[in-house]
Amino acid sequence: MHHSVATVPLAVTAGMLYARAAAASTRPGPRRLIALVPVLALLVALPFSVPLYGARGLAAFFLVWLGEFKLLLLAFGRGPLDPALRPLPFAFTAALPVKLRQSRIQQADAAAAAARPVTETVALPLLSSGIKVAVMASVFRLLFRSKEAMHPYAASALYGVAMYCFLDSLLPCLAVTGRALGMEMEPQFDKPYLSSSLRDFWGRRWNLMVSAALRPAVYDPVRARLGAPAGVFAAFLVSGLMHKVLLYYVTFRAPTGQVTAFFTLHGTCVCAERWCARRWRRGCRAAPPRVVATPLVVAFVAGTAFWLFFPAIFGDGMDDLYLAENAALASSFLDASGRLL
Repeated sequence: MHHSVATVPLAVTAGMLYARAAAASTRPGPRRLIALVPVLALLVALPFSVPLYGARGLAAFFLVWLGEFKLLLLAFGRGPLDPALRPLPFAFTAALPVKLRQSRIQQADAAAAAARPVTETVALPLLSSGIKVAVMASVFRLLFRSKEAMHPYAASALYGVAMYCFLDSLLPCLAVTGRALGMEMEPQFDKPYLSSSLRDFWGRRWNLMVSAALRPAVYDPVRARLGAPAGVFAAFLVSGLMHKVLLYYVTFRAPTGQVTAFFTLHGTCVCAERWCARRWRRGCRAAPPRVVATPLVVAFVAGTAFWLFFPAIFGDGMDDLYLAENAALASSFLDASGRLL
């Protein structure tokens, strides 16, 4: 077992507890930002110590993408973190892609959440996660056997299904862990395949922790100066740049710009969609019904992902590395289970 399994979580926990202490002893502003610089530097460096491609990308997403943004917001008294939080909730929400339902933990609410029926707080999320893990395993099994005979778009679609199943199985498990510790978490996905518009997909259904970080860090300040369309475009541009950073952590290759182009395109389309919706309302015309809009949204997201997003992640032989890594992990787990049994 690689040493990073223990050292990275310990280093992150220590860094976040230091960040809490530093924030509690300084006022929001440049002084607090300077006090948080050691933790910001630590979060940038830690993913490099993770050897596996997938795990390194996940660590970069947790720490470099979301963790850095949360701490930068904390430096100026904004965002989901608050030094008034107890140490465990602070470290948990700072290091992981989760968000508390309240900006401050309230003991009565935490006790009520802990007292909910087990079937509501644990069984259902774990059942949903188990189903998604089974789907993900089936997808990888199919890719192992038949990838070479598939059309590239079919393989990309399967990779996309596996990516969604992985994220939407991991994050509910983190929420269940938080509930067991007395914390009530907001959901991170809300059936993105039912989106009625691009704004609905990106703002209300897909990876909501990213939206929660981008809104106060990028969208709100840009909107205050240049208007809402500029704020939307800036948020998508920053998201594209951060995904480019994550790809470098995974591949150690010079970025191609495809992922940034994907998010820039979607930012432009969200602005255009917003403009059209306002014109329709002024003209008293109804928006397209959900039965029409949802397939169009899913087709557009999937088509542009096949074109720009997935080639940057799984192209140039990276998909073979991911598959080999997953096969090795599955073999290790089966071997360990066999020994235990």
